[in-house]
Amino acid sequence: MIRDLFFCSAALCAQQSIKPPVIGVIDFYGLRKADKARIEKALEVKVGSPLPRSKGEIELQIELVNNVVRANLEAICCEGGKAILYVGILEKGAPTFDYREAPTNTEIRLPEEIVDTWNAFFEQLNIAVRDGKTAEDLTKGHSLMAYAPARAEQEKFPAFADKHLIAIRNVMRNSADETERAIAAYVIGYVTDKTKALDDLLYAIRDPDDGVRNNATRSLAALTVLANLSKDPALKISPTWFIEQMNSIIWTDRNKASFALVPLTEGRDAGTLALLKERALDAMVDMARWKSLGHALPGFILLARSAGWEEKKIQDTWAAGKHLEAVDQILKDFSKKK
Repeated sequence: MIRDLFFCSAALCAQQSIKPPVIGVIDFYGLRKADKARIEKALEVKVGSPLPRSKGEIELQIELVNNVVRANLEAICCEGGKAILYVGILEKGAPTFDYREAPTNTEIRLPEEIVDTWNAFFEQLNIAVRDGKTAEDLTKGHSLMAYAPARAEQEKFPAFADKHLIAIRNVMRNSADETERAIAAYVIGYVTDKTKALDDLLYAIRDPDDGVRNNATRSLAALTVLANLSKDPALKISPTWFIEQMNSIIWTDRNKASFALVPLTEGRDAGTLALLKERALDAMVDMARWKSLGHALPGFILLARSAGWEEKKIQDTWAAGKHLEAVDQILKDFSKKK
């Protein structure tokens, strides 16, 4: 797994002797009918507790609660120097996001120069995450981080993507190595002709591996920023799979899908907003109520846009710290229209 998530991960617990990070926030998503008190009891940790060293056992305990089909715990860095623990619940009858079958070819590999540069970049990314220096510029259609050591490695990717595009595509679609598929899904976004990356990235957001989907969705989100700026019709990106991804049990799917959908809904296409409300209303509400404001903002923007709010009203409500009251009001307004 190559994300900046951690249950004693390389970024924050490189050695077993280091104490697990302390939990500063616990938030839920997908929880509608199941007994929250029983889930909290099965969770065995609370705000102020250290993160558990193994999430699998706790997920199994949560899945014993009535109406819970599957549980997923993800710890994210950081809120006030402490971990954010997200508890995802898939209940009986709830919408899901389905993945493709995993490819099986064990012979297909990325060129060494791509893997070596990725490893150097990821090392610097972990430092940036640890130090809270994760700001990035997406206006070129790919990430360029403000943190100079990480950016220096990223700036090598466009030449690699152009030079090895066929090999990268082959890895994304056919390699059994999920780590290499995830690297490929990140690097292909740096190709000079962004239209050459679209089909492969849309294919990859249904990959069975969390890290591959995460990187593919990040790459597509960056492309949506460029598409909005350039108005290039060749860069038109369908929102459908992102909307479906909002129902995933995996936190990174939801987070990155909402991140991509914000620029995709700037034009206020009526069909897109209607589909978003129809297929992902509960997901938007969950996100908008999260305690971490950075994670809550995309969900609130999408929810308010689906309710027809003007951008100034959305911005003013958020700036005033009244978004939670606004979520309740939007739901009341939706109920009145039924």
